[in-house]
Amino acid sequence: MRRCTFRTSACGLWVALAFLAGCSNSTSEPGSDAGTAAADSAERQSPESNSGGEPLLPTFQESEEDTMEYQHATFGKTEDGQTIEQYTLTNSAGTTVSLINYGATVVSVKTPDREGHLADIVLGHSSVDHWLANSCYFGCTVGRYGNRIGNSVFGLGDNIYRLPSNDGGNHLHGGPSGFSRVLWDAEAISDESSASVVFTRISPDGEEGYPGSLNVTVTYTLNEDNELRVDYEATTDATTVVNLTNHCYWNLTGDAASTSVLQHELQLFCNLYLPVNDSLLPTGDLLAVADTPMNFFQPETIGSRIAQVDGGYDHCYVVNREVDGLAPVARVSDPSSGRVLEIFSTEPGVQFYSGNFLDGSSETGGFAKHHGFCLETQHYPDSPNHPTFPSTVLEPGDVYQSTTIHRFSTAE
Repeated sequence: MRRCTFRTSACGLWVALAFLAGCSNSTSEPGSDAGTAAADSAERQSPESNSGGEPLLPTFQESEEDTMEYQHATFGKTEDGQTIEQYTLTNSAGTTVSLINYGATVVSVKTPDREGHLADIVLGHSSVDHWLANSCYFGCTVGRYGNRIGNSVFGLGDNIYRLPSNDGGNHLHGGPSGFSRVLWDAEAISDESSASVVFTRISPDGEEGYPGSLNVTVTYTLNEDNELRVDYEATTDATTVVNLTNHCYWNLTGDAASTSVLQHELQLFCNLYLPVNDSLLPTGDLLAVADTPMNFFQPETIGSRIAQVDGGYDHCYVVNREVDGLAPVARVSDPSSGRVLEIFSTEPGVQFYSGNFLDGSSETGGFAKHHGFCLETQHYPDSPNHPTFPSTVLEPGDVYQSTTIHRFSTAE
């Protein structure tokens, strides 16, 4: 296994020399598929990072035949001048996953359709500035608490914790300066069957109002089985709450700019869902999906009954499971391209969001309503305020662990 570590404080010649001395990687050929994929991703997602500012760091990939490929480059700068790093992982099927250490974010996932043509199947931005704002949370790791906490307050023991509001009077996705708004340390790893980026950070006690210092690791791995695996781990020095997830918007057509996801066929392995109030907070009930437009237990197109759901889908479903561990969560297919996405997770719930707030503006990447969907594996929204929901409390000495797998394939 080969490792190269990239820290947020490292840049310029020092990094290049360290890589050349310790990683034994070689620059990809300009005409190679891996080099082309990385260049295409950089052109779409980060046009500003190579437009007259500091030049890109050298791009490296594993030269050993028995390891999967990865590349590293500079993506851009934060507002205070810190370097944002980009990592691109590639497997032998041609699938590429590009990530940045700002928000531990997936900026591109390119997979082949039934004819073997690669296209990007996640929504993203076209400039660094819009990635820094990222009001839609495209592709990012959200925390400490993914989804909503009602009235921006929760209790632990005898203590009440008040959080900043950023969704009306509620707290959404860890707050205005949550995990999606910070630089993470990162380490790239590859072996013969997988390539990973390991993101780490310490969230200090009191960050966004949460108690305890939280040590977090999020690992994104692309493997030769054409799976993108996300592993989350966290420990704390004081009792706190944790609910981490990824917020990719998917469009399996590979043409999100002009094609909605309403004809995607969705299957959710869920018999129950959480109804919500006008603020999209769970009421506390668990209702059966049977005989309602919430029922995707058998495959249905996303758009077939969406008009019957006020505002569109933005609901947490309860994953059917008999034992602990990975369980099937969802299967999505696009008839036009043949692409298939299957999701497995250790989490008890999945938030299905049908891109209701995309409006075609630059803030939403130029993507129109319903041109992307999210399947966010997680614990239930507002769990700290619902004692009957699965607990999100993490105690000192315990380890928070969660895994989600996205499997890519094609069908005729």
